[in-house]
Amino acid sequence: VELVESGGGLVQAGDSLTLSCATSGITLSNFPVAWFRQAPGKEREFVATIDWSGERTRYADSVKGRFTISKHNAKSTVYLQMSSLRPEDTAVYLCATTQYGSGEYPSSRDAYYFWGQGSQVTVSA
Repeated sequence: VELVESGGGLVQAGDSLTLSCATSGITLSNFPVAWFRQAPGKEREFVATIDWSGERTRYADSVKGRFTISKHNAKSTVYLQMSSLRPEDTAVYLCATTQYGSGEYPSSRDAYYFWGQGSQVTVSA
């Protein structure tokens, strides 16, 4: 199983950015996928998750209304559209999926088994 993030970069506050998480080794339509982020010196925190069907989503309060998670099962890719970015959104963004296919779409990082390497997002003031 492999997850590869892309799309990060340096943007200004208020800008938009879309991250991609390309998956392989799993049938994405059977698995939930989540995005987490980790800023320097801080714990890894939950950002958003999407269920196997792509119909159910969950967001951290800090990004609700600004970020949108979606998945394209045929492309084996999950996206995180980020708008109205703030300096406090600066972090390494990682996608993750569970060890086995599941109908759940948890927000706890302990529920996720496979992780990507991460993509850096930097938002300047």
